[in-house]
Amino acid sequence: MGMTCLRASPSASASPGEAVRGAIDDINWTAERQRYRADLFDDYLPFHDRFVVDHKMGGFHCAVRPSGELVSYRKVTWFLGRGAWVYAFLYNEIARESRYLEIAERALKLLTHTRPSQPDELRPGTLTREGAADSPPGSDGYGDLFVAEGQAEFAKATGDWRYWEEAREAVLKVVRRYDRDDYNPIVGKTYLGPDARPFPGARVLGVWMVLARVTTQMLAMRPDAELQRISDRCIDAVMNYHLNPRFDLLNELINHDLSRPNNEYEQLAYVGHAIETLWMVMDEALRRKDRTLFEKTSASFKRHCDVATDRVYGGLFCNLKNVDANTWVTDKILFPHQEALIGSLMLIEHGNDAWARRFYPEIAAYTRAKFPLRSLNSPMWQPSGNRQVDPTPNINRAENYHHPRFLMLNLLAVERIISKQTDRQKTS
Repeated sequence: MGMTCLRASPSASASPGEAVRGAIDDINWTAERQRYRADLFDDYLPFHDRFVVDHKMGGFHCAVRPSGELVSYRKVTWFLGRGAWVYAFLYNEIARESRYLEIAERALKLLTHTRPSQPDELRPGTLTREGAADSPPGSDGYGDLFVAEGQAEFAKATGDWRYWEEAREAVLKVVRRYDRDDYNPIVGKTYLGPDARPFPGARVLGVWMVLARVTTQMLAMRPDAELQRISDRCIDAVMNYHLNPRFDLLNELINHDLSRPNNEYEQLAYVGHAIETLWMVMDEALRRKDRTLFEKTSASFKRHCDVATDRVYGGLFCNLKNVDANTWVTDKILFPHQEALIGSLMLIEHGNDAWARRFYPEIAAYTRAKFPLRSLNSPMWQPSGNRQVDPTPNINRAENYHHPRFLMLNLLAVERIISKQTDRQKTS
């Protein structure tokens, strides 16, 4: 059954629907719009324009302290691709100013110095300021996928579909690498600590997540049978294999054949990634107009948010190392809060969901109270902190993806909600 009031992409307008009524008006959406615009245009963009964007060589210096002090000229492939996407998306959807598109273009041009010469070669992880390789080719494919995301969005902005085609080839390349038995991401130590056992051939929720997001956006631009099959695989893997029926949470790592591990990895739920992945699958369900998938995924999204909630100090935990022992890493990380706000606002926009109407204001208030570094007189938001998110003055990374993506996607969603309210008032 097809869904009503659904959008094909963040820029597509959703027509007013019966679901978006009543208590949705309890939230002051005009104030929300003002907050998002201020966070984006008054804080994020000016700081990054002054301290992060490399106006001389192109790309981004993300090793920056809250004061703007530059720590290193080294550039990270992940951040170059992500930043290119941010500025191309900003140009496409919010502020059609040529300077934003130029920043994206210069980041992508810097990446041409390290374009792989072989069909299955991955990009290096880091570059010099001038764009030369500063490390060997990567092994997990994340950098190539983030570059592909930036290339596709830039193609949409310029109509130069060669960038989209190059992005498509990169996606197919990463999938070929991911499907190899010797695919060996060094991720166990990330979640379980330095003594975690290796997990060669693992299927990784984070990989499905990025593949799902890139393919959703690319398919919204142009149909492609191969990318559609990859999108289908991502949804199947997430919802039918990573979702552990024993406790109804997503495992971060499962076996290469999609079976469940019979060791400590079966107990691992990196809930931050799960929350992020699930809103992305929800977004793909909207693109497909698949109500059944949307409802199934939204139920899982809400469960993960509830499980992650810190009932003592507020906010969300991220890493559940052992489900049965209820062993959490108790630090607070910014990105799960932002991903939860994207997904919960999606539920409000596309269904006036009662759970989301309660959850969204609470997490929005917590996130804005805890993570901005106002006490340091900085417009930066700290990427992580202790359980109570005490200010962290020694951070040395300017976040150039999760934070602006959250601001832009939610600003657009709020503007669509306000537009629907206005239309209802005109017809009432």
